[in-house]
Amino acid sequence: MAYGSPATLEDVDAYFTHIRGGRTPPAEQVEELRERYRRIGGTSPLRAITTAQAEALRRHLDHQGVPVPVYVGMKHAPPFIADAVEAMARDGVREAVALALAPHFSRLSVASYFSTAREAAVSHGIGLRTIESWHDHPGFIEALASRVRAAAARFAPSDVFEVVFTAHSLPERILAWGDPYPVQLRRTCELVAVAAGLPAWRFAYQSASPTGEPWLGPDLLHLLRELAAAGRREVLVCPAGFVADHLEVLYDIDVEAAEAAASLEMHLERTPSLNAGADFIAALGALAMGALRAEGVR
Repeated sequence: MAYGSPATLEDVDAYFTHIRGGRTPPAEQVEELRERYRRIGGTSPLRAITTAQAEALRRHLDHQGVPVPVYVGMKHAPPFIADAVEAMARDGVREAVALALAPHFSRLSVASYFSTAREAAVSHGIGLRTIESWHDHPGFIEALASRVRAAAARFAPSDVFEVVFTAHSLPERILAWGDPYPVQLRRTCELVAVAAGLPAWRFAYQSASPTGEPWLGPDLLHLLRELAAAGRREVLVCPAGFVADHLEVLYDIDVEAAEAAASLEMHLERTPSLNAGADFIAALGALAMGALRAEGVR
């Protein structure tokens, strides 16, 4: 399961409306979002990447001797999560494992994927096991660490660069709930830093929405200004909260943050996204195999 993205610029309005629970967004906000998609080529590659991840996972499991189908469901765009569960029912599936392509659990994000999947599964008589967080899975950690090491090699040996891990911000009210999201994010960063051999690192949130309530910080753009004021000129951003290229990576980092860094006379690089990399798919395969074994699949 993934968040979803509009297939074309014409789909942005319907997509944004779905995110807002059916409430029509202001026209200027729709146009602003549409312009962001224009800046990254007119559409997001998320659906294609998620489909590639699913197919790669299916092949991986097949090679492990577990030939099972893998379905794709999106939260806010076709094919929706309920569509995926309906397809399972048509195919005669009676037991399933649900995996959100978001490693860090929050009541405001990942929980809604599973509630939607459970509701659909119950209506079709399908038993559902969920993998609710995998922020510290060794395969995931090493996949991120390997990309940090590779990206670090782009800098000259004499460069002193700052590594900044990022993840999608959420409203601050999750803190009052004891939501595990911030703690899980920090644990991921700590483990990746050790695996990548980083002596120091920073963390920032990104992509907060203008909802009128406080969101978790520090914000990436604010942190860039802080680093520039401290004389830092080289930054490597690792979006540890994301596992695929999409708007928050391709625009919020590659365009908005990169332009902000340039205006501060800083050089910004980003680690490659995990996408359908073999190491990441192997990590997803290990997660899926663990859940399938719990269901009695050998």
